Amino acid sequence: MSHNPLLQFDEMPNFPEIGAEHIEPAVTAVLSQNKEALIALLGSDANKANPDWDSLMTPLEELEDNLGKVWSTASHLNAVTNTAPIRAAYNKCQPLITQYYTELGQNRALFECVQALEARAQQLKLTGTQRKVLKDYLLEFKLAGVDLEDEKKQQFAAVEAKLSELSTKFSNNVLDSTMAWSKLIGAQSDLVGVPEASLQAAADLAQSKDQQGYLLTLDAPCYIAISTHADNRQLREEMYTAFTTRASDQGGHDLQFDNTGIISEILACRAQLAQLLGYHSYAQVSVARKMAKSVERVNDFLADLATLAVPAAQAEFEELSDFALQEHGISALQAWDVAYYSEKLRKRNFDISQEELRPYFPLAKVQEGLFAIASRIYGIEIRPNTQMSKWNPLVQAFDVLRANEVIARFYFDVFTREGKRSGAWMAECRSRRKLADGSIQTPVAYLVCNYSKGSEKAPALLSHNEVTTLFHEFGHGLHHMLTAETHLRCSGISGVAWDAVELPSQLMENWCWDKQAIALISSHYQTKEPLPEALLKKLLRAKNFQAGMRTVRQLEFAMFDFKLHQLAGLFNTDLVTQVMSDVRALTSVYEVPASNRFANGFSHIFAGGYAAGYYSYKWAEVLSADVFSVFTETGVFNQVTGEDFLNKVLSRGGSDDASVLFEAFMGREPQLEALLKQDGLLR
Repeated sequence: MSHNPLLQFDEMPNFPEIGAEHIEPAVTAVLSQNKEALIALLGSDANKANPDWDSLMTPLEELEDNLGKVWSTASHLNAVTNTAPIRAAYNKCQPLITQYYTELGQNRALFECVQALEARAQQLKLTGTQRKVLKDYLLEFKLAGVDLEDEKKQQFAAVEAKLSELSTKFSNNVLDSTMAWSKLIGAQSDLVGVPEASLQAAADLAQSKDQQGYLLTLDAPCYIAISTHADNRQLREEMYTAFTTRASDQGGHDLQFDNTGIISEILACRAQLAQLLGYHSYAQVSVARKMAKSVERVNDFLADLATLAVPAAQAEFEELSDFALQEHGISALQAWDVAYYSEKLRKRNFDISQEELRPYFPLAKVQEGLFAIASRIYGIEIRPNTQMSKWNPLVQAFDVLRANEVIARFYFDVFTREGKRSGAWMAECRSRRKLADGSIQTPVAYLVCNYSKGSEKAPALLSHNEVTTLFHEFGHGLHHMLTAETHLRCSGISGVAWDAVELPSQLMENWCWDKQAIALISSHYQTKEPLPEALLKKLLRAKNFQAGMRTVRQLEFAMFDFKLHQLAGLFNTDLVTQVMSDVRALTSVYEVPASNRFANGFSHIFAGGYAAGYYSYKWAEVLSADVFSVFTETGVFNQVTGEDFLNKVLSRGGSDDASVLFEAFMGREPQLEALLKQDGLLR
């Protein structure tokens, strides 16, 4: 076991040496070690009598970090190199991890030790950060069922195990269903309107599989290119249907990947967990950990936003419908027409399209500018690191420095490929904490996106939407990497309320719309000329194009999620369908086909951390708009403002309640008006 590369806790993961065969032995070894260490920890006279921070919490943190290092690496490989052996090993270990954390959360002796330590907090002069860690620990104990009778504890553990298995299966089904679908187009004449870069990517993919023509897939770059630009309406409909019916019994997908029944089972499990804990619904369990604090407050927030956004969205869709009829003879817009004619309407209204912007946003330039912007705001420097091992040759690695000292590192894995989960995310590789020898462990982040990698004719060129996504994930990365905290449970994004965790990421998006920042991230990939002033003005004028429709789309997802998780009865397909139908009646401005099975691919809430929490995106957008208003007033590159935000929010991680940190920076509570003004919904 000493040669298992996953068990080298003092080193970075050596990816070329890590194989699927290492995952299960490493997980079982570290779980066994942790359990033995925990028994000894709880059996010590010091912790039985008068536990202090060093006798109890420091050793606990060491155990948690060791397991986190093994499991974060295994989870990352499962997401970015999803081979059959890695998936099998991951699936085998997932129940073991779930069982471990369930048992830990229900460990009465450990709970009583933490409770005793909290009672001694004032006597021991524990810091505010340490008290926050203890407060969070005690809440987690409660939500893990520590107070339940033994029989109910066993029920709780069984439901948790089942829920973990179902969530993993849901995620696998979405990936497998996405990968299983493809369409070979023989003639370029069937792809009129599709951008040259997307055509080249489809041709390259076909060639890589010894096929002639253009191979289309449901990966985001391809799907977006077809739905937004293809003149072939039948093809747009076919792609739309395939994409919105993934992992379902519709659209001709393989039924073995159908998530329909799994959704009902997941919801039933969550409702059962809530009831065992004495809550009416899972939504109540969810908000107990969040900034919003109450179900009613979330419902009111979503309702208020809908009241303002729906009329704007209706007016925008009416304009789109009139445009499609008058200029293109389309009397009834279908769902697969919306993106296509919206792009044409954008072109007519603002004389700009996403594709004509793309040549000005080569990935290398965007990346260089992103680093420069972060440097100006937060006083950091970012340099390439050629020593860190990688899981794919196209992955990049970087060091983050302050005062010429490395304070963090990160990986960039930005290109789509087979076996890689779709979407974009930040994940933790290593977290900042104080080690036993007094040194500080350097935080390391995984930053993952899915872009086309370019070709011999042109490098990777990003749409402005893709630029925004890159900034968003980098914002998450900064939250993790620039933390000043040294306790694992509040370092980076740990301990941050989930409805506030999107604040740094949404905040970074704002620089994608600033004239000074755009000058740093744009230059034509051939001529190196900056984005022309005329094009820049058009881009900025088009910023709030269909802002109402974008908002109600997010509201649809958030309301569907939150309404589902407020229910406590029997869950079945009809109920889920009815909730979606009810939500669309409130938010949707155009009819969605009956075959649409969006929920079957909604990994955020059925396989991710956003259950009864998808509203967090809009909630945090309010926070970020409010914060950026300060940057707007003082200067978007004002380092005094940047340092203030860094010191009061970004570097503080989960060391205090999110509302306290926000008010420390803003001097007041959040205000919805800033977001409404930013999106042009309030004038």
